[in-house]
This record gives sequence, C-alpha cells and structure tokens, in this order.
Amino acid sequence: MPVRRYRSVEEMPDPDDRRSDPSETLRRMADLNRFVAGGPLFRPGVHRYRSIEEANEARDAAEAQRAQRVARNES
Repeated sequence: MPVRRYRSVEEMPDPDDRRSDPSETLRRMADLNRFVAGGPLFRPGVHRYRSIEEANEARDAAEAQRAQRVARNES
C-alpha cells in the first residue's frame, strides 16, 4: 500500500464512512470479549521448548482449544 503525503488536512480525502449497524458493533464486541475472557493461554510460569517450532505448535494448540471453548459457550 503506497504512502501518501498531504501538505494540509484540506488536501486529504474524506474518510470512509465505516459506521455499521450498532447491533453489529455490539455483537463484535461481545465476541471479542468472550474470546479474551477465556483467560491466559498458558499457566503462569516458565515454559521451555526445544525449538521455536515446538513453541509455535504449543501456542497454536492452546489457541485452538480456546477457540473451541468459546464456540461451545456461544451455542
């Protein structure tokens, strides 16, 4: 995406009107809140992995488990 520079605010184009239905915004906020309220991905403490690949796999598995919990609670 190219960077565009303007000499003044008057030269800038009007922003897109991205206001959506308030109920849709509220639904998105509720979805995000449910996802974040799932708690931390890992128990507190130090977690050691033999490689970055192993660490990535552990994080991916934890994120997938969280997403499944959120989906079950949503239904």
